Amino acid sequence: MAGTSTGISIPKLNRRRMHPGRLQGLRLVHTHLAGEGLSSEDLTDLAKLRLDMIHAIAVRENGDPDIAYGAHLVASHNSRELWKTLKPVSAYHIDIPFHSFIQDLEESFSKMHASLDASPGLDKAILVAVVPSLSENAMIEIEEFKSLAASAGISVMDTVVQKRPKPDPKYVAGKGKIREIFIKALSLDANLLVFDHELSPSQARSIADLADIRVIDRTQLILDIFARRARTREGKIQVELAQLRYNMPRLVGKNPSLSRLAGGIGTRGPGETKLEVDRRRAKDRVARLEREADAISRKRKLTRLRRRRNNVPVISIIGYTNTGKSTLLNTLTRSDVLVADMPFATLDPSSKRLRFPRDIEVIITDTVGFIRDLPNDLRAAFVATLEELEDAHLLLEVIDLSDPFLEYRIQAVDDIIKNLHLQDTPRLKVFNKADQCDEEFAISITSRYGGVAVSALRRASLGPLIEKMEGFFLDKASRY
Repeated sequence: MAGTSTGISIPKLNRRRMHPGRLQGLRLVHTHLAGEGLSSEDLTDLAKLRLDMIHAIAVRENGDPDIAYGAHLVASHNSRELWKTLKPVSAYHIDIPFHSFIQDLEESFSKMHASLDASPGLDKAILVAVVPSLSENAMIEIEEFKSLAASAGISVMDTVVQKRPKPDPKYVAGKGKIREIFIKALSLDANLLVFDHELSPSQARSIADLADIRVIDRTQLILDIFARRARTREGKIQVELAQLRYNMPRLVGKNPSLSRLAGGIGTRGPGETKLEVDRRRAKDRVARLEREADAISRKRKLTRLRRRRNNVPVISIIGYTNTGKSTLLNTLTRSDVLVADMPFATLDPSSKRLRFPRDIEVIITDTVGFIRDLPNDLRAAFVATLEELEDAHLLLEVIDLSDPFLEYRIQAVDDIIKNLHLQDTPRLKVFNKADQCDEEFAISITSRYGGVAVSALRRASLGPLIEKMEGFFLDKASRY
């Protein structure tokens, strides 16, 4: 390869050894015309390409080789010690037994990867969050981000928090920081970067090209969780529709031979044809799913119309994800809706009948949990489900009393309710898991917000809640 006085361009290496303990089987020897040692780009290439070794040889004025600056990777759990630079020596005195040296080095890499691979089969990821400041709300959001990653079945190797007034328009965390994160990913054998932001298609491509590692954002993370949870035909349609709407702008050729940008003879036609076929199929699938979603929406509207004609009151259980909404529904109606201690355990809404002691019958509905910054694609796909809330006569907002970030969650739900234009619907705050916190604290919180404390697992604790719900409908009936 011939470069310039400032550097060389290494072509794409099609050879790749898949075993994590193996190196590339290539050594890079190049010249530095100004007599300088190894640059940060040299060392990044060493790590990124998993080269056996790299040497930069300084050149004398007469063109003869001078000092040789070398480095090789090291097997270390410390991301700051990813490589070792060798003592500079004359190019004529490089004396390294390469075969045995590389063999020993690859053995040490194999042992290190075996010790790191505690969860075989899982994606090993580094989480990346960019925040303007390390405020209390920012730390709460980072903890929630970690919880989402765990719920998606990701093995979190590290979390990187970058303070910036606003995200970098191209690399989000900045070009230098992305390079640092990539070096850390190499040392931890991570195969995935997850960003706590919605990345634009160009940002995702720029980061993936720079870091040479798979990149997803918070929206994709939530979509993956939803895909795992969907059980009914309706839920699967809504999730697939959200995924297609999200992925269509990001549908580009991954293989250079299929890319419009590759150019050259033999790449133009097939690349465009392949991309257009993929896009057309995606559009056709979206159109079909939208028709099915519209049919679901019409069916739900008919159901709600029948309820109105029969004057059947509707209660909708809402709240932040993983607060115990499904457990409360099960205990109130003696049903067996799926419950689990994880975000978005409930994806498919359930409706049950509930009869109060004074012979008032209502429909009580469990809904998908709320979360901050709910992706627009998800909100659009789940519009048929969220429409259920519009006809609710009473919203039961379930809040986890044991949550250390309780007030933050309450504010987040208030914001979502306003975005859904439901702020005028009567709401009763139900503080769940009262058995897991101090009684005085429960009394203080419920009096401050005008709610009722319960333990959804204990039917005996639901008496005050049932009285309040029944009283609401009795009072409403007396007014009409």
